Amino acid sequence: MSEWNWGRPDELSRLMDEAWLGLARCDKLEPVAAAAPYSRDQLGALGVTGIEFAAWKTAHPEGLGSDLVSLRTDDATTEAGHIWRVDGECYFVALDICRPLPFADGSVDWVYAEHLIEHVTLDDGITWLTEVRRILAPGGLLRLTTPDLATYVDSYTTGSAFFDRHRKRLHAAGLGPPMPARRAFMFNQIFYLYGHRWLYDLDELRYALGEAGFDPDTVRRASFRKGARPDVADLDRILRKEESMYIEATPLP
Repeated sequence: MSEWNWGRPDELSRLMDEAWLGLARCDKLEPVAAAAPYSRDQLGALGVTGIEFAAWKTAHPEGLGSDLVSLRTDDATTEAGHIWRVDGECYFVALDICRPLPFADGSVDWVYAEHLIEHVTLDDGITWLTEVRRILAPGGLLRLTTPDLATYVDSYTTGSAFFDRHRKRLHAAGLGPPMPARRAFMFNQIFYLYGHRWLYDLDELRYALGEAGFDPDTVRRASFRKGARPDVADLDRILRKEESMYIEATPLP
């Protein structure tokens, strides 16, 4: 593996992709449903009421995990077009959020996505949100988290302690050597590392949700592990707590 260099975003993206692929493994895969689009009845028969995007193994007992990267065992790979039982304990489907989602209209009650939307362009993000709105049942809930651009701007302009805490947190999590402490670096890295394509503040995310057909009056800030549905909010990961904004929204009727 090449030496980790924070000043080379393209090389770091390649190294992170390699590491991510290495983590996409499990012990047992069983195909349990085919013939997408999956209906509410099909999902209900599996005990699935909602979808967690960007998760191989969702911790929600009624959730379906999904990711662009397929899960693998020594002799099987999660092919698109099937729902898979993973290690006998949860369900997973491989999908691309830049394409139509393989679910029927109104097929789920909730959708959760942590640090996903910033990895696609604004246009693709709105397209995905439009699909999320389509598959949510009336009164369904979208909860998403994403790096809060306002938090980064504030730390850059005021010199708040956020950048220093964030550097230490990422290093403790094993993400390479310590990041440079320079304020300009800490601001730039959120745009140019990790495969990020578009960063949001609350107004930008409210705009995207409105364009996708969500009720602007229901777009609201939540907080870490607190929201309209505690079972969904409990999916929040503590590593991303300080840099994230937590947003919930409901589709227009």
